[in-house]
Amino acid sequence: MGNPWRGDVTLIMNDERHVMRLTLGALAELEAGLQSGSLVDLVQRFEGGAFSTRDVLSLIVAGLRGGGWQGDARDLMHADIEGGPVAAARAAAALLVRAFAVPEGDHGDA
Repeated sequence: MGNPWRGDVTLIMNDERHVMRLTLGALAELEAGLQSGSLVDLVQRFEGGAFSTRDVLSLIVAGLRGGGWQGDARDLMHADIEGGPVAAARAAAALLVRAFAVPEGDHGDA
């Protein structure tokens, strides 16, 4: 089970549990691969319910890679995700929420 306080989201793919996380490196890779706009635009598409399957795929790949997975988008195209496209979209949205949520009481003071 992943740690939601660390930004982890669990995904069952090909009957195997994977912990996803949007690390800084995964976010940079995600942003570099976006076909349109920035990460802010991606967040806005999810908030407005106007995201594409490409957005979901990109987020899932980035989250898996942030969690240590060595695959790429081609591998995910043929994967069986438990819960199907709806579960994948929910997991992608959870990744965004957890990556950019600021824990209560934490104001970034180091």
